[in-house]
Amino acid sequence: MARGWESKSIESQMEDRASRPVPRDAAPAVDPKKAAARRTVELALARAEADLAASTTPAHRRMLEQAITALSRQLESL
Repeated sequence: MARGWESKSIESQMEDRASRPVPRDAAPAVDPKKAAARRTVELALARAEADLAASTTPAHRRMLEQAITALSRQLESL
């Protein structure tokens, strides 16, 4: 049974695709769990810094400064 022009075109496209090498990303693979943990710490740090800028109570400012220090250390370890 003869095949139509469209099916030959599709077949050749599939063969071309199969013969091409799959492009690899230059970036190394990133662990999604580590990336999510890093993003969470970055967001918490940004929030603490914003809260510190708006804070007026000395005790609250000290607490936020301590939190920022702890979050910065945690971010460095990730």
